[in-house]
Amino acid sequence: MANTYLLEVGVEEMPAHVVTPSIQQLHQRVADYLKDQRIGFDNIKEYATPRRLALLISGLGAKQPDIDESVKGPAKKIAQDADGNWTKAAIGFSRGQGASVDDIEFKDVKGTAYVFVEKHIEGKPLAEVLKGLPDVITSMNFPTQMKWGYHNLQFIRPIRWLVSLLNDQVVPFKILDVEAGRTTRGHRFLGHDVDLKEADDYEEDLHQQFVIADQDKRKQVINQQIDQIVEEHDWVIDKDPNLVEEVNNLVEWPTAFAGSFEQKYLVLPDEVLITSMKDNQRFFYLRDHQGKLLPYFIAVRNGNRDYLDNVIKGNERVLVPRLEDAKFFFEEDQKVSIADYVERLKRVSFHDKIGSMAEKLARVTVLAQLLGKKVGLDDQQLKDLKRASQIYKFDLTTQMVGEFAELQGIMGEIYAQLQGERPIVAKAIAEEYMPTSAEGKLPQSPVGTVLAIADKLDSIMSFFAVGMIPSGSNDPYALRRQAFGIVRIIADRQWHLPLMGMAAEYSQALEAAGIDNQLDFSRHAKEVRSFFLDRLKQLFHEEHLRHDIVDAVCDTKQNDIAAVIEAAAAIDQRKDNDQFKEAVEALTRVVRLARKGNLPADQWQVDPQLFENPSEKSLWDKTTELQQKFSGQTLDEHFAELLAFHDLISDYFEENMIMAKDEAVKHNRLSQLSIIAAMTNEFGNLDELIVK
Repeated sequence: MANTYLLEVGVEEMPAHVVTPSIQQLHQRVADYLKDQRIGFDNIKEYATPRRLALLISGLGAKQPDIDESVKGPAKKIAQDADGNWTKAAIGFSRGQGASVDDIEFKDVKGTAYVFVEKHIEGKPLAEVLKGLPDVITSMNFPTQMKWGYHNLQFIRPIRWLVSLLNDQVVPFKILDVEAGRTTRGHRFLGHDVDLKEADDYEEDLHQQFVIADQDKRKQVINQQIDQIVEEHDWVIDKDPNLVEEVNNLVEWPTAFAGSFEQKYLVLPDEVLITSMKDNQRFFYLRDHQGKLLPYFIAVRNGNRDYLDNVIKGNERVLVPRLEDAKFFFEEDQKVSIADYVERLKRVSFHDKIGSMAEKLARVTVLAQLLGKKVGLDDQQLKDLKRASQIYKFDLTTQMVGEFAELQGIMGEIYAQLQGERPIVAKAIAEEYMPTSAEGKLPQSPVGTVLAIADKLDSIMSFFAVGMIPSGSNDPYALRRQAFGIVRIIADRQWHLPLMGMAAEYSQALEAAGIDNQLDFSRHAKEVRSFFLDRLKQLFHEEHLRHDIVDAVCDTKQNDIAAVIEAAAAIDQRKDNDQFKEAVEALTRVVRLARKGNLPADQWQVDPQLFENPSEKSLWDKTTELQQKFSGQTLDEHFAELLAFHDLISDYFEENMIMAKDEAVKHNRLSQLSIIAAMTNEFGNLDELIVK
């Protein structure tokens, strides 16, 4: 008979952002445990609220299947001495298998006799296997963990109750001083404890105690309630799914309601109002059909409709002080000039090992101009870029950003516009922070994009210069995110910039600009390059690029991120072509021979007068043709041309001995191969490609 098992871990309220990943983790760990224990099942249903993580597992077998196995031991010549007596090796082997030497059999394995013991392992009952779940639960990991009482166990929050119910029977186990049973807890204020008769009663019994345990059903209720309120008032709502998810993980019995605030606060920028409501209070903001923000909000309480008027007033009272502060800061901030704010940056530390924020702005101003010229910004764009890079962090010293840190950059753009800065300059101040997450929005304007790259690149190079290099999971300054942001921007813009090797050029530019730079960017230049290559690998893996192509293009001396991306695309596009295997093998043979010859680049000289065979001239004509076209070709076109060398290279190797006895001829041929190898190496190490 199929069995159903309920596991519930009851805890104190968890942070909303860990609820979903925690139940997913528990699901995966329990599923893996059951599979390891040879226990089959049909389905695992997840339940999660701020106070509980639960799994309802259906279709479980009654026991582990029995196992009959033949265990191989030492060879017969080791198991017995010359007189046929059992050796210590044989005796120890049999004991280790729970048998005796009387149970030993000999079997032939590839012409050699070995000791074998036939074992029959009785499968454990399901209930006995389930008693191992405490180790599964306590092995879970979380972003932040707690200890409580005198215990050493670390968990997301203190464990307060456990349910372990197989059909209608308790499977006993214990975690710390909490014993598993059949008693679950209802809503903290509206419900009470309830004894479950059977595992299948879980969801319905909790519903009677004002807990919607199914997170999907709870989210559906929240959406329906919000939609009903919006429809009744003819409002327009931006129902951010991330906020819905967060609210869903804050409540067990949701009740949505509408609140309001005074019209006078609508003078504030929308971003300030939205931050106050959405980010700080988990409220949904509302607009009219013309897109204008309204003085109303929708929130969700963890409870029923009793005393809802008091709840509404309480939420309104919590919001008003934030809006009042924001209004005061907004008015006061506008009384100070941008120049004065920038002057204050001299007293704001970027990092005590690197210098002040003002010093960072001075460096970034130089770097941004360097990059802007490389990507072809016109004179006006360079002028706008210079102004933006000279002031882009000024809002850090405003009162508004001091109170609402999440508005940095956003308030910079707003205040810059109010103080008469050019729109493109103001926009760049906000775009400099983009992307703010791995999948975040990228900057759109050329000026803002260059500033975003320059700021992130300076941060990475500066922290590496002082030896503060991310290791393991330790990355307190989010340098990985910033580097990945640069990679994403370059992939989007397809800008060719030597970002993975700019230490010397950046230092020289600072010196030429008269910047007193105390940072040695060359100190960890190799590590910076490797750091970016790792982020490139991350991008390629997210795009599901074949691993050997990733290894090939990232094993490169190239410093241009866009070139590595183009190389990967060129190889990936042609990997399934009929001639790909032969062409790559021919090119890698050229590269290996050139590497073996080890001819310095300044000695690459090809004299057609030394050609002894037509294949040498044919290959050289094609090589010089490609060299002439190289600067005007894309890497994709260049790779297609290289693959077309296949027949010429094959003929060349058929007719010519590279390591000829005549030194002049040998030098001539190595020079020719070295030139082709250099063009091939633009794509990385093609030896890494799997072409068999």
